[in-house]
Amino acid sequence: MIKSGTWVEIHKIILSPAERASHLPDDTKPVPLEMWLKGTLLKATEIGETAEIRTVTGRIETGTLVGVNPHYTHSFGQDIPELRLIRDKVKKALWGEKND
Repeated sequence: MIKSGTWVEIHKIILSPAERASHLPDDTKPVPLEMWLKGTLLKATEIGETAEIRTVTGRIETGTLVGVNPHYTHSFGQDIPELRLIRDKVKKALWGEKND
């Protein structure tokens, strides 16, 4: 049982494929519109059960509890050597050799 007040993540289906707009691209039409939200758990709940949370903006949202103490997993992708070279050239052009 996850205690009330714990930082958690919920998942919610906003629109089923049938409810989505008809003019969507073909690869998007068959999938639901989904939302993942982080917030503070308002009542003790188990993973996989319906949970109610308060977001950092104060909204109350309901969804399936999917994670406890979630972290951010996004990145800016792989390093691109060509972009590093361009960055170095631009810095040199703007601020000279001393700003490496």
